[in-house]
Amino acid sequence: VGTLNPVRGADLASEVAGLVRSVNFKSGQDVPAGALLVQLNADADVAQLHALEAAADQAETVLKRDQAQLAVQAVSQAQVDADTNSLKAARAQVEQQAATVDKKAIRAPFAGRLGITTLQPGQYVNAGNTLVTLQTLDPIYVDFTLPQQQLNGLAVGQTVKLTVDTFPGQTFSGKINAINPKVDPSTRNVQVEATVANPKRDLLPGMFADVRIDVGGVEERLTLPQAAITYNPYGSTVFV
Repeated sequence: VGTLNPVRGADLASEVAGLVRSVNFKSGQDVPAGALLVQLNADADVAQLHALEAAADQAETVLKRDQAQLAVQAVSQAQVDADTNSLKAARAQVEQQAATVDKKAIRAPFAGRLGITTLQPGQYVNAGNTLVTLQTLDPIYVDFTLPQQQLNGLAVGQTVKLTVDTFPGQTFSGKINAINPKVDPSTRNVQVEATVANPKRDLLPGMFADVRIDVGGVEERLTLPQAAITYNPYGSTVFV
């Protein structure tokens, strides 16, 4: 019994509160990594950033002027050192404010398919509110557990086959990519994870799957109908 999970999946949220200015995606859309999804209003933050950049430029100008005066012994070295520290502090404030502005733009951290959202421009969102879910569907993981006595027949890279009731009669193939190094002491089962190719995006996270693993090598056996065997106390016989 297995459960399908995304290789990468996250409920995207904003680190800061703000008013939604634009929603740049549609529900169910496939997006690349880094795509701008939601833009919050950042006018005040951008204005503050420009003010800090002007202060940093002024601090740099003061430092250059005092360095020139130091060359002719018009100011002390202590003054130049203070100017240098002031410039570093001003640039640090610029970087901090730029990071705040950047947080107002919510981007896709990885490529995948977006879920359904009711987010609209003009809506106010609080920090931590889920905006939309993002899932990577190809490939996809299938997680399942096996009894500890089956560990001897498992290995990373082993082929697994799975079926889902959504597509009866269709089999999907994958390979084991990880075996949990710890056995659950309550169930004596070990968790196994396999990666399954999903180019058509038919398999979705959360689906139930029936997973099968072929353990051991191929062996040839001669099969007989039960009616052809005579069972005796000294052994079974077969008439050919």
